[in-house]
Amino acid sequence: MRTRARALPAVAAILLPLTACSSSSDDQDSGKPAAKAAGFPYTVTNCGEKTTYEAPPKRAVTMNQHVTEILLELGLKDRIAGTAYLDDKVLPEYEKAYKSRPVLAKEYPSYEKLLAANPDFVYGGYASAFAAGDGRSRDALAKSGIKTRLNIEGCAKDAVTMDDVYREVREAGATFGVRDRAEKWVRDAKAELAATAKKSARNTKDGKPLSVFVYDSGDKTAFTAGGRGIGNDIIERAGGRNIMADLDKSFGDASWETVVDRRPDVIVIYDYGATTVAQKKKRLLDDPALKDVPAIKNKRFAVLPLSDVVLGVRAPGAVEKLSGQLN
Repeated sequence: MRTRARALPAVAAILLPLTACSSSSDDQDSGKPAAKAAGFPYTVTNCGEKTTYEAPPKRAVTMNQHVTEILLELGLKDRIAGTAYLDDKVLPEYEKAYKSRPVLAKEYPSYEKLLAANPDFVYGGYASAFAAGDGRSRDALAKSGIKTRLNIEGCAKDAVTMDDVYREVREAGATFGVRDRAEKWVRDAKAELAATAKKSARNTKDGKPLSVFVYDSGDKTAFTAGGRGIGNDIIERAGGRNIMADLDKSFGDASWETVVDRRPDVIVIYDYGATTVAQKKKRLLDDPALKDVPAIKNKRFAVLPLSDVVLGVRAPGAVEKLSGQLN
């Protein structure tokens, strides 16, 4: 076309005004660099890995429900090329958007199935999302040209708090070029927590926070919430005191003898999986070793879905939900 333009100067003159209105693809054809998206390049260090994004991801795969919900909350449905691994039901406000996205696997997809979705970004909620033994390590994905992010609760060396929730949402927002949406969510979350704090102040026994034991699962030992995860911060903000806060993990095993010795006022049951809340309550109520535990004697139970108590956009609402049950 350039040869023809030189041969036909009259035609070139007629087309000249249109050239000023050319699209960005015309600029690329003419050798001009495409305009970069606002906020890019963006560099972030996540769980020890430094990554630079020249542009927002276009085809993300989310593995684990709480990170899927972060992207849905940020209005990024159309950037999700696939999802995997629900712990329980998505929130009603996300249901329509979630159902419009491909589900790659009930749990984690194989490496081959993950690659078949042609992602440019994979977002894992737990470290198991990037299990090297399953071929999905962050290094392996990087070699395939795929950038990754792990939810910071999955690699935290110190106790995580609501500040880490804000950080997770902000960094996800920056990665996808929607910082304004992330900041709005953080402002709303802080306002919600401030309102809940006034109610939670009443959740006391003899002027002290109610002692709380989390029952996730387990028979010979109790799989429970330790002091490192966001679940511990949720309990404290709701007006409780986690009796297993000295367990230096997000989740871990505790002996039933310890539960008996620490005499929780309330037992919080995490609701997910094949074992129902009713079955978990029955297991606790029928255990003769627990009969003198105040929470068992008084049948004081609270219930939270598992996806409420991991580091994601549900955490502020979980504080309000638990606070109401401790009241």
